[in-house]
Amino acid sequence: MLKIGLTGGIGSGKTTVAKIFEVLAVPVYYADDAAKFLMNNNVSLKAKIIENFGDESYKDGKLNKPFIASIVFSNAEKSVLLNSIVHPVTIADALSWMESQKSEYVLKEAAILFESNAHKDLDLVIGVSAPLNLRVQRIMQRDSIDEANAMTRINKQMDQTEKMNRCDFVIENNEVDLLIPQVVDLHKKILTNLERIHN
Repeated sequence: MLKIGLTGGIGSGKTTVAKIFEVLAVPVYYADDAAKFLMNNNVSLKAKIIENFGDESYKDGKLNKPFIASIVFSNAEKSVLLNSIVHPVTIADALSWMESQKSEYVLKEAAILFESNAHKDLDLVIGVSAPLNLRVQRIMQRDSIDEANAMTRINKQMDQTEKMNRCDFVIENNEVDLLIPQVVDLHKKILTNLERIHN
């Protein structure tokens, strides 16, 4: 079974691409959702977060997101610290989930696949690229924020060109090239390559 990463910057539409792969019966692990779940339910992870960020990190047993956000957004060191605590647990969870799947290949959807070094455990990486103006529009609409805030979020991430250069395949989500045919073509290409490997 191939383990394939799916990544792209904020507003690129990688989740939309992931949903199309799911329609094609490809299992998808959503790293952000998994991380949130683990931060609320993994006992040792919760203990480490409390140890490093204090008792206020949790309210009624659930992660106190506004409190954590207020710390990590204003302090780069604390952001790195939180990631160093959460990423290894999420990466291990993803690998365990992948091993339990029965399909020809699986996808791991994650914004910071390269930044967290999670790509090292994968066979291939698919990137989703989108023009900057479209990304800004999508973020503004989705999160009800202004252009300056959208740009701040984009600039905090790895440069899109650098990210796409590190990917094995790139899907263009530009509202010009149709998205579904690109995903279907790539899906066929992956399955064909798998057949060659098996034969």
